[in-house]
Amino acid sequence: MRNLDITTLRSFMAVADSGGVTRAAGFLNLTQSAVSMQLKRLEEMLGIALLDRSGRGVSLTPAGEQLLKYARRMVELNDEIYARLTLQDWEGEIVLGVPHDVVYPVIPRVMKRMQRDFPRVKLQLISSYTAELKEQFARGAVDVILTTEVEPGDGGESLLDVPLRWYGAPGGTAWKSRPLRVAFSRHCGFRPVTIARMERADTEWELAVDSESDRTIEVTVSADLAITPVLEGHAPSHFEMIPIGALPDLGLQKICLYASSARPQIVQPLLEMLRSEFCCLGRREEIAAE
Repeated sequence: MRNLDITTLRSFMAVADSGGVTRAAGFLNLTQSAVSMQLKRLEEMLGIALLDRSGRGVSLTPAGEQLLKYARRMVELNDEIYARLTLQDWEGEIVLGVPHDVVYPVIPRVMKRMQRDFPRVKLQLISSYTAELKEQFARGAVDVILTTEVEPGDGGESLLDVPLRWYGAPGGTAWKSRPLRVAFSRHCGFRPVTIARMERADTEWELAVDSESDRTIEVTVSADLAITPVLEGHAPSHFEMIPIGALPDLGLQKICLYASSARPQIVQPLLEMLRSEFCCLGRREEIAAE
């Protein structure tokens, strides 16, 4: 009887999700040659080609796509069994802080996985602005935080680069008016960056809304009374991205990860899940851009 190896399937999944052997090796903390050898043995065992290496990067063959579905199920079941039978002593509470605008789509998936794999660990989610989250993290009130920053601070780890874009109402014309009417949340970390970029481009602008409420910003923008900066791909469904190049470029923001060193064992699985999910998100965005 031939048995599929869970470690090899995990490597195969990492390559499929990241789009390349090199990226997968970095995520798995293995050498590139080790991952390549695992994939070669898997293909030889099954007698089929799983990866198409003819183009830029690595893509799955039809057989590879089929295997990926089974591999995910097998790895998830393996991890669930292991967690249920051997990690019951892992219990406690982890407080995770996330900015409002990067909660979706990653965080719900991570919370679901944590509940499945570590049922006795309570994951508490709080959502706030980057500055507030970093303050709480410094006080020890939060175990793990995600932030949106131009560059990570001390102890921070960059997970993903995301363009900061201008958004307005669908079919709106507020972005064409001068002075440009801009809506900012009072605590928004994008505010100083956006103002600096507008002033550098000599863009005439005025503050249309200065509020502590994100809902107020959303209502004003969706009514075509102002525009606002939002991370690409993270805008509300009733926002529309303004054509690139029509207004000053706002550069990139990094989604960064900070973790407390006070409880390294209990937070490590959460960190690995966050890294994995944001790696997959970045890969999907690259494919969509192509």
